[in-house]
Amino acid sequence: MKPLSIFSGLAITALLASPAWGHGTAEHNKPKAAVVKEQKPWGIAGDAKQAKRSIELRMSDDMRFSPNRIQVRQGETVRLVVVNTGKVLHELVIGSADELKAHAEMMKKFPNMEHDEPYMAHVDPGKRGEIIWTFNRPGEFEFACLIAGHFEAGMVGKIVVTAAGKPSAAVPANSAPTVASTSTSAPAQASAHSTHKH
Repeated sequence: MKPLSIFSGLAITALLASPAWGHGTAEHNKPKAAVVKEQKPWGIAGDAKQAKRSIELRMSDDMRFSPNRIQVRQGETVRLVVVNTGKVLHELVIGSADELKAHAEMMKKFPNMEHDEPYMAHVDPGKRGEIIWTFNRPGEFEFACLIAGHFEAGMVGKIVVTAAGKPSAAVPANSAPTVASTSTSAPAQASAHSTHKH
């Protein structure tokens, strides 16, 4: 085996064994690092000053989001206020259906993996967090809790991004109401974690 391969193997093993990679039961309200803006198929991290609308999404121990469907317009920056009404840790991760499914499979293999991306929020029981996201690509995307077992239990919702210039379709009754407050001064209480890539 080449020395570089041995070193790479040892480095990966050390990273995976590190306690910094676990969801664990520790509080998830450490200050977040600076947001890295990276274009994703479902959008890009937004600027809190540009968020004109807040949408509250509640997560519960019955493995459901309420509402389970939201609608936004292409180019809109939204503050997603994520509230954990349950007694266990939940998270909200935005992505494509395929990306979320692949990530959920990875979480089953590595349930203690931590992550910190601007399209994710880990929220401890009884706490709230937020994601500021600019939906600059039209289409249908999803949000899900990828903690092992939660995704499989149906903890998934849908985001419909209406193309710019097209009229918005009627929003179904189970869709998100807009939260009255659009204050940008409230700090997020979502957790900060080490970044990971798949």
